[in-house]
Amino acid sequence: MAVISILELRLRDDVLDGAPAALDAILADTRAFDGNEGIEVLHDVADPAHVTVVERWTSVERDDAYRAWRATPEGASGLGDLLAAPPTLWRSEIRSTL
Repeated sequence: MAVISILELRLRDDVLDGAPAALDAILADTRAFDGNEGIEVLHDVADPAHVTVVERWTSVERDDAYRAWRATPEGASGLGDLLAAPPTLWRSEIRSTL
């Protein structure tokens, strides 16, 4: 069953200018990971330090595999260097569409 993972990010003020390019570089590996069906990066129009990453995965197992890979030295992304606070992740299964 497809899964949507939503990652809420609070960026440091001193990295805002370069953050879009840095996020694009980080998310290239996410997009290429087996089971990823797409990513959208939402930039809050009222708060430039608030970014939401919406990821679509084929299954919770593929998302779990991706998160486990990111926790390894090979998968480390450097995302933490951009953040003013720990990210928040929540996931939802897609059970129906209109």
